Parts: sequence; structure tokens; C-alpha cells
Amino acid sequence: MAIEDFGPTVTSVWNDLRTTTRKLIESAWQSAAPQHSQAVMPYDPRADHELIRLLEALDAQPVQAENAEAGRRAQRLAEACANVLIQQTHSAEVFALLIERAHQKKDFARVDALAEKLSGRLAPSEICELARSNNVVVRALAHEALTEMPTALLVILLRDPVDAPIAHMVLERQAVEYGSADAKRALRDFEDSRFDF
Repeated sequence: MAIEDFGPTVTSVWNDLRTTTRKLIESAWQSAAPQHSQAVMPYDPRADHELIRLLEALDAQPVQAENAEAGRRAQRLAEACANVLIQQTHSAEVFALLIERAHQKKDFARVDALAEKLSGRLAPSEICELARSNNVVVRALAHEALTEMPTALLVILLRDPVDAPIAHMVLERQAVEYGSADAKRALRDFEDSRFDF
């Protein structure tokens, strides 16, 4: 992989990467199916930041009709970068960026794959953060992930003044759409506790 072939912006970002981040990308680049073959690495927020910068630089590359091969290679490197992020990130912000990117590219299989990972990677409060996103797709996926969570977890979120409105909305959905007795009880208890003061 000759990084200089991707232009000065990508080369500059690449040169700022730490060796461990470069190795992650090189491994994903060489792999035929990077999303399945990578070993699970400890979460590294700094690598997330570096990979997002590289992904944005690659996505910003102009499409040049005269050099279709270079465009395909840049796209392949961008996908390798996105695959590494999907495998390792535990950041709500990165999930939001990846979901928005996949939706813009009409890669609905990737949108679904990201949605499936939300509950396993993010704390409920971080999913609430996504549920307040300005992006309608991110917001919808976060609400869906929260709706599938146990009622007991949502009740804990009712104690947080920032997350309480989202938790209340999700509990109402569990109670009305899914007929959850636990959600109905939790909402009743929450309403009663508000009048105890």
C-alpha cells in the first residue's frame, strides 16, 4: 500500500497515525473480510480519533474519472478504516458518524450491523445521547435499541435529569406498543414519586 498514491491530505493524516493504528489499518487492508477476521483489541479512544480523521480525509477525496483505479483503492482503504472502527469503537460519537456515513452511502446492511452493536458496546446513557441526535436515522436506531433494553435499566435512567425524558418516552413505548406490565408499573411508580415531595 503506497500511501502517497492517495494524495497529500491522506498522506499527512497517515503520517500522524501511531504505529499501532497503522498496523490496524494495514491488517484490515490486507484481509479479504476484515470485519470477521480481526482479533478483538482493547478499546483505544485515541485510535478512534485517528481513524475518523483518516476516514474523513479518504471520503473527501475527489472522484477522478480519469483514474478510476485510484478511486477504488481510496474507497477500499476507507472501508477498511470503517471496518476497524466498527470492530473496536465504544464511542457514541463514532457510532453516530458511522451510521450517518453508511446511510449516506445507502449501505443499509452496514446500518443494520451498526444498530445490532449499539446495545453491546454502549452504556444506556450513551444510547440516550444518540437518541437526542439531530440525525433522524441515528435517533431512530437509538430509540429502537433502548426499547429492547430491560425495563429495570430504563428505570435507572429516570433518575438522571438529562436522560429521564428519553427513558420515559421509551418506557411509554414498551407499555403501549408491547404491553409490558413492568413498564406500566415503572411509569406509575415514577408518576407517584413525583408527587411525594
